[in-house]
Amino acid sequence: MDRAARLEQWYRRVYLEGDLDAVDTLFTPDLQEQGLLPGLAVTPGDLSVFAQAMMHLVDEPSFRLAKVIESGDWLSALIELEARRPGDGQPIRLIGQVMLRFEGDKVAEAYNSLDFLGLFLQLGLLPKDALELGMTGQRLV
Repeated sequence: MDRAARLEQWYRRVYLEGDLDAVDTLFTPDLQEQGLLPGLAVTPGDLSVFAQAMMHLVDEPSFRLAKVIESGDWLSALIELEARRPGDGQPIRLIGQVMLRFEGDKVAEAYNSLDFLGLFLQLGLLPKDALELGMTGQRLV
């Protein structure tokens, strides 16, 4: 299985099917990760907790790897997530990017960037004008 297919299978198993035992199948035990939770070193075990939290935030999630670039041991992907907001079913769209370095068929380094601000705005967890307020230097709390 090529790396893009392996990544897609992992997202499907973990985020769509809720198979948290699959979390460890993609990563080396000494995974080096940055970006998912800024300032924290995320381990494969932490990813299981993160996946559970994400799955409880939305209904009817689906995703696709919109763009994939591979070069040597590296894979970069633009990921699009679509889902429904719990309660009212409003559509949600989240864009993210990952850069992954593979050792064999496992990820040894992962660099993640997700639009959490956009996600939380769409979920109604932040004021609608949170971005604008932040750009003016105002605090939200």
